[in-house]
Amino acid sequence: MQAPKVRKKERRERARPSGLLLAFAGAGIVALAAVIVGIVALRGGSEGRPTALEVTAALQAAGCTSMNKAPLPFLPNHRSVPTPTTPVRWNTFPPAAGAHYQAPLVWNFYDEPLNPRQAVHNEEHGGVVLWWGPKTPSSTVDELRQFYLKSPDAMVGMPLAAKNPGITFVGVENPSLGRKVAITAWTIDNPLKYFKNGDLGVGHAAVCPTFDEQAFSTFRDAYRGLGPEGIPTSANKPGT
Repeated sequence: MQAPKVRKKERRERARPSGLLLAFAGAGIVALAAVIVGIVALRGGSEGRPTALEVTAALQAAGCTSMNKAPLPFLPNHRSVPTPTTPVRWNTFPPAAGAHYQAPLVWNFYDEPLNPRQAVHNEEHGGVVLWWGPKTPSSTVDELRQFYLKSPDAMVGMPLAAKNPGITFVGVENPSLGRKVAITAWTIDNPLKYFKNGDLGVGHAAVCPTFDEQAFSTFRDAYRGLGPEGIPTSANKPGT
């Protein structure tokens, strides 16, 4: 009569979670929380970033004109731009968001104009692009280069050609920077919503009479690393 009682007691003890198991369970919850926090940290989050109002104020103080627009609709998986020369339409100047070619540019600072269809792909990856016109003084280009070198992750610098065959900037009468400079980025509040519910994010473009470090730093710090694909800034190293 005693033996079954002992076995029932043993079964009850085995069924009851031990302190060690509870500790492992607690550690698992902490680890999961750490992963979530890590993802938010890698993406950058909004904490510590300049606000949109601060960006606007810094750009206005530098004499820049800016726009923030949702991109024109385009097909996913790069079907809207199947080749590097496919005609494309953008609604900001320079291009900040929208249809783009499947191969992004290598992260770098360039002296020659490259394909803007690729630069927009870099923006999709959370990049900030620095642009200048064919008449921009070399001293201003040097300032842009030094700005790039101070924090090159997820940054591209390149001149924008005066003429770009097959590219239409909707609503722009004279799509040329001339002596001016510009900075662009593509952001979205939640990458999980990209291409869902029609959420394509927002393209941010600012054209300035010359380089202004305060304005460009504020813009970069507010928008870099917030691209629709959720790629962290640290993953976009120069040369990759």
